[in-house]
Amino acid sequence: MKKQSVLFVCLGNICRSPAAEAIFLDLINKKGLKDYFIVDSAGTGSWHIGKKADTRMRIASHKRGLEILSKARQINSNDFEKFNYIVAMDDSNFENIIDLKSQISSSDFSSIKKIQNFRSIFQEIEVPDPYFGGDEGFEHVLDILEDSVSGFLDTIC
Repeated sequence: MKKQSVLFVCLGNICRSPAAEAIFLDLINKKGLKDYFIVDSAGTGSWHIGKKADTRMRIASHKRGLEILSKARQINSNDFEKFNYIVAMDDSNFENIIDLKSQISSSDFSSIKKIQNFRSIFQEIEVPDPYFGGDEGFEHVLDILEDSVSGFLDTIC
C-alpha cells in the first residue's frame, strides 16, 4: 500500500478535527496501517494556535481510550502539497478550505472532502461544533466521528 496523508480540519482545531485525528490514528493502529499514513489536524481560524485540544474533548476521548496529543495549528499553503486528503468537518470549513486553496495554491495534489460524506449510521450532514454546549455534545461528536472516520478509512484503503 502506498503511503497516504490525511489532514482533518475544523474551525479552531481544538474539538472536532483533533478528535477525528485521534480516531483515525486509533483505527489505523488497530488495523496495522500506521506506517502507511501521515495524519494531522488543523483549523481554518488562528485563535487557538499552540493550545491543546479542549479539555472537555480530551476527557470524552480519554473515556473511549483515545488520546488527543496534537496542538492546534492553522491550515497553510504547504498543506495543499503535503496532504492527499484534506477533510472538513462542516460546510463552512469546506468552503473556507476551497477559498484558501484558490488563493494560495495551484496544486491539485489534495483532494478536499467533507467527513460526513462517509457516514453510515448518523444522519447529520455536518459535524456539529460542541464548543459552546455541554459535555453531551462532545460525546455526540465522538459518536458521529467514529462512524464517519471509519467510513472514510474504508473508502481510501
